Amino acid sequence: MLLGKNITLLRSKKIIFENINISLSSGKVVILRGKNGSGKTSFIKTILNLLEPTSGSIYWKGKILQKNLYNYYNNVTYISDKTSSIKQLSVKENIKIWKKMFLSNINYNQIQKILSIFNLDALSHAKVSTLSLGEIKKLELLRLIIENKKIWILDEPLTNLDQDSINVVEQTFVDHCKNDGCILFSSHQDAKIEISEEIRL
Repeated sequence: MLLGKNITLLRSKKIIFENINISLSSGKVVILRGKNGSGKTSFIKTILNLLEPTSGSIYWKGKILQKNLYNYYNNVTYISDKTSSIKQLSVKENIKIWKKMFLSNINYNQIQKILSIFNLDALSHAKVSTLSLGEIKKLELLRLIIENKKIWILDEPLTNLDQDSINVVEQTFVDHCKNDGCILFSSHQDAKIEISEEIRL
């Protein structure tokens, strides 16, 4: 599906990362490791075509990524380390916007079940601005289910989560891969799931 060869990124002549290779296909989980400031977020943004690599090539379904972007983005959900929800709106209102934006077929009962699993059901009418960092992170992760894309790319998805929520996310990762999905995520925490490949930056 997604292939990166010898990807290098320089900024102001400083090497952010150099000659990184990645292969992401159905059922595969790739984790990015590295200290803060090591280039994990920059690598993710490069894979998403938000930053242009200084050298190297990225391919999607055998074509240069830039020539196949529309199809690529139709298959990718990206959860960054920053919130994409509208803080002045409620949890429920944000979900409605995402459902409409991504033409999601997920129904009300499914959403309620997910909210309950993440212990967000009692907060459905609360404004995002009133939520804790962990609650906002869980709300953001709901987009994975709402968008229902094959490729999940996530920047520090386990940060600010309690252990029960981490367990739910890890099981969701496992289920996604069993359904032919694939995942690239960065984390400084140990994940209790089978990792196909580890990239250190």
